[in-house]
Amino acid sequence: MSRVPSLSSPFLLGFDEIERVLDRVTKGADGYPPYNIERLARDAEFPERLRITLAVAGFTRDQLDVSIEESQLVIRGRQQDDKGRQYLHRGIAARQFQRTFVLADGMEVLGADLKNGLLSIDLARPEPERVIKTIAIKQHD
Repeated sequence: MSRVPSLSSPFLLGFDEIERVLDRVTKGADGYPPYNIERLARDAEFPERLRITLAVAGFTRDQLDVSIEESQLVIRGRQQDDKGRQYLHRGIAARQFQRTFVLADGMEVLGADLKNGLLSIDLARPEPERVIKTIAIKQHD
């Protein structure tokens, strides 16, 4: 069965790169770690923003990395197995992860915070700029 592109409408021109990015991001999504995305209302100190919160219990600040790579927010976690421990039962695995979010043009990462096993990353939502441009019509007789 052939895949029908989701952005194949004749009214959506030049979105083929976005579709490739979406395909790449969804292929790597395995569900770990779980996360929330919430909208935070504008207040006196901050504009309207988004907050991504990942459940990263067991990870220290040094084992986490947050970066922006090619218009994508990339969060990585790396834990090392402690070879000095002898487990009778091991239900908590030391595992690595990479979680990727595609950012719209103009999105700005305000900062990241690790508290009680939750990594929160705040992003500023850009104010949409209304642009109207008149295109001159040439007439050829």
